[in-house]
Amino acid sequence: MMTSDEFKILFTGPMGAGKTTAIGQLSDDDCVSTDVVNTDLEQCDKEMTTAGLDYGYISLPDGSGVRLYGTPGQERFRFMWPILANNAAGVILLLNGEHPALEAHLDLYADAFANNGDTPLVVGIGRISSDDFARIDRVTEKLAARQLFVPVISVDVRERDDVLLLVETLLCQIEASHMELMEV
Repeated sequence: MMTSDEFKILFTGPMGAGKTTAIGQLSDDDCVSTDVVNTDLEQCDKEMTTAGLDYGYISLPDGSGVRLYGTPGQERFRFMWPILANNAAGVILLLNGEHPALEAHLDLYADAFANNGDTPLVVGIGRISSDDFARIDRVTEKLAARQLFVPVISVDVRERDDVLLLVETLLCQIEASHMELMEV
């Protein structure tokens, strides 16, 4: 949902996809994070993982702002997903393109957040080269089979410009959906 001067954008995806890093790249202040020691090294070999949420904020030149929320990636924290998704204007789904369960992750998060196409969605695939069109095409085709026709973009969440491209793409979708509602 969007207030007159703020957007709420949700970053979601499996553990290790880069949600905390992406929000940290954009936030005007330090990102608020609920990272804890990762006890599920089998799923993702990283030291820390988000247990509750990540939060950041971007102030825009016109005085408005974008609130950035990140979901925990482990399914055991799934109860947080609908809480964080409440009133989100749109969702950025981040996926690890190297993960062997890429398509299973896509299915899980599309089921949880696509809302029958009612919520604007952008998919960012990390850890692939920008010209790895095979994985981008595979994800795009799986989404199209669900009647979800959304942008799928190669992204390096360590690069601010890449993350900004995801947000700008999502904001364009949000604006377009609001224009459609105004025409009705």
